[in-house]
Amino acid sequence: MKVRLSQLAYSRSGDKGDGSNVGVIAYDRASYDLLVRVLTPALVKRHFQDICKGEVERYEMPNVLALNFILRDSLGGGGSASLKTDAQGKTHGLGMLYLEIEVPAGFQVPKYS
Repeated sequence: MKVRLSQLAYSRSGDKGDGSNVGVIAYDRASYDLLVRVLTPALVKRHFQDICKGEVERYEMPNVLALNFILRDSLGGGGSASLKTDAQGKTHGLGMLYLEIEVPAGFQVPKYS
């Protein structure tokens, strides 16, 4: 079964120079453990292929059930140097939540999503 990431987590995003920073925070431990397995830098790069021209790096923060992604070269110069409508990457978090991932049979999607 496929579910949107928004059913398993919420997100925050912003700029880091010419890259965007996208935090994905799982609603519960089971969702976090699943995201660690399936939400890879390669998958995120493919999801943002039209805007992310550089590498995608992932950092795990298990103590807060979060993954942090840095999307290099995704802001067209960043800040006031960019001609993009979203030069600070504030919409990248919402964009991440539209990503659909495969969940195993029997996986319990959190009810508070």
